[in-house]
Amino acid sequence: MSAVLIAVAAIAGTGLVCAAVLALADRYLSVREDPRIGMIAAALPGANCGGCGFAGCGDYARALVEGKAAPGQCAPGGAECSAACAKILGVAAAAAEKRVALVHCCGSRSEAVRVGDYNGICDCGAAAATAGGDKGCRFGCLGYGSCANACPQHAITISDGLARVDKRLCIGCGKCASACPRHLIELVPASATIHVLCANTLRGPDVLKVCGKGCIGCRLCQKNSGGPEAGHFTFDGFLAKVNYANPPSDPTLPGKCPRKCIAEDAHFETGH
Repeated sequence: MSAVLIAVAAIAGTGLVCAAVLALADRYLSVREDPRIGMIAAALPGANCGGCGFAGCGDYARALVEGKAAPGQCAPGGAECSAACAKILGVAAAAAEKRVALVHCCGSRSEAVRVGDYNGICDCGAAAATAGGDKGCRFGCLGYGSCANACPQHAITISDGLARVDKRLCIGCGKCASACPRHLIELVPASATIHVLCANTLRGPDVLKVCGKGCIGCRLCQKNSGGPEAGHFTFDGFLAKVNYANPPSDPTLPGKCPRKCIAEDAHFETGH
């Protein structure tokens, strides 16, 4: 009986010593988390989209508290979320305009020349790695849905071999832009209403060979929007590009483009 009591006492003593060691370790060795991290995490939308540049909302909340990020980096949360985070941190909220994804291509299957039949994996990266893809325009959308698969909000659909973004669903996380092997997707201000839907920088004759709607660099868009001094358009080679720091808003511009590669924003909200 005495041996049993000794064993019980030894086990109990060991337990008490371990408990004491753990209590001391918790008191002197543990790292206390700033309570603001939890408060900010609760204020964030919880999308964990990575658009802020961090792995998820928890990492972004920690970065905010540590001063490694700014409150306005959460695209899904918008201005309201930015203001809430700034209030918790005790700083001024930075105004950040909402941005949405835009696919710089209007070369659907009915408009763009195809140079072959791709029968591999339904993925733009895989198609691009197979002799550059089956599209004659090496700048155009391949239409195999890598961007749509990456979108956490299902804001992108593929129609007639072309990716289209529903602005109303887009949260501006940028995952689609990272997934596109041809870098056709840009995050643009949600307030912009006029867009050039082409990425081909080559001369007009070369564009005409591969697409029925590609930009040929005629500069009519620039002329019709007030000329170079208005600053609404810039040019990359022979490609017209909207200056999103000073975007045009004239709803008649799309109708004046001879190639119909300039479109109004509403065209893409409905996916037509």
